[in-house]
Amino acid sequence: MFESLSTRLDTIFKQLSGRGRLTEADVDTALREVRVALLEADVNFRVVRDFVAKVRERSVGSDVLESLTPGQQVIKIVHEELLHVLGEGQTRLNIATGTPPAIVMLIGLQGSGKTTTAAKLALHLRKSGQRPLMIAADTYRPAAVEQLAALGKQLDISVYEEGTTADPVDIAVHGVQRAREKGYTVVLLDTAGRLHIDEEMMQELVRIKEQLSPQEVLLVVDAMTGQDAVRAAGDFHQQVGLTGLILSKMDGDARGGAALSARAVTGVPVKFMGTGEKADALEPFYPDRLASRILGMGDVLTLIEKAQENFDQEKALQMEKKLRTASLTLEDFLDQLQQVKRMGPLSQLIEMIPGMSRVARNMPTSALDDRQLKKVEAIIYSMTPLERRRPELIDGSRRRRIAAGSGTTPADVNQLLNQFNQMRKMLKQYGQMLSGRGGRRLPTNLFGL
Repeated sequence: MFESLSTRLDTIFKQLSGRGRLTEADVDTALREVRVALLEADVNFRVVRDFVAKVRERSVGSDVLESLTPGQQVIKIVHEELLHVLGEGQTRLNIATGTPPAIVMLIGLQGSGKTTTAAKLALHLRKSGQRPLMIAADTYRPAAVEQLAALGKQLDISVYEEGTTADPVDIAVHGVQRAREKGYTVVLLDTAGRLHIDEEMMQELVRIKEQLSPQEVLLVVDAMTGQDAVRAAGDFHQQVGLTGLILSKMDGDARGGAALSARAVTGVPVKFMGTGEKADALEPFYPDRLASRILGMGDVLTLIEKAQENFDQEKALQMEKKLRTASLTLEDFLDQLQQVKRMGPLSQLIEMIPGMSRVARNMPTSALDDRQLKKVEAIIYSMTPLERRRPELIDGSRRRRIAAGSGTTPADVNQLLNQFNQMRKMLKQYGQMLSGRGGRRLPTNLFGL
């Protein structure tokens, strides 16, 4: 999402860091570039104006200009001001107050990803110990009710619906009554969206809010729609009253200005962001982590959390033993590969490793393409169990058979086997080196997580 902005800022800060001391002219020149970079990223112009003014005010102070590392000081100030724009800390859902069920009302324009976000949020809440019920109150968009019902069936989460002819306010009220009767702890209300904001839409949302008094009114903002999303957020907040935002489609290739603007324009916190199409691709929003990603500093905490969630601890201990004895097989490699895939797209994982975003920009696009992982999977799946355990048995005829079965070429099979053998040799040397240093622990997987 922020690749272009991160690249521009990285270039600007490199120029600052290369200077021994900074003058006001140096700061002004750099901030002009920052202003252009933010505007090109589709950040709201008022947000850009205030942001640049605050950074300049702090950057031209004597404590910065006389510093031995003024460039680093400016980067620190930019990071801190980004936090002011994005929010000072994580804001959790307010669902612990009042008599169950807690009511979460999701609103937004049509196409913002609201229905999908409802299912993602329901799954997230269930993982945290809640018992969610989704209510299909979008009776206007074709197939909206069917879509929510299908998502509920896929995730094994209950959905209340009355078709498309009933009044949405009545559907919402009846759904909450059902939740009370059946002991659900949280209700997620998927309301109707429109292609644009109109008075009828707003009045319907106001009536639902008056009837139900929800603990949360969350606006789903499509991060790929730029300034339109920011204007819509302002209108929704003014007429309905928001308690928070969810940024959807943060894995897209848009410029990402909505993510930096929506919170500043509405004054309400961002609580979640959608990072992919899968049902579990919804993350709590941490402003400090996103600010670090934008500045190319990585996001180690999120990477660790993803690893803890997706890596099997028992398998990890077994893997450590295999790494230490260099008894790794292609079956082990395939298992590790699948666990990494569950963590998310490679390009997102690379951004979370400090310093790697700069390296990734110089890598060929194919190196970060998840289709390469699928090719590796296909090659290993085309092998027999014996070949996976003993890849040294794979001769020329076997390679041709594996290539034909996986839709690849013998050269692709050769490349995988050569890389695997090199990795196994390297791990053997690494294990021997650490064994001579008091038996220090090896990483519990191939990726050092």
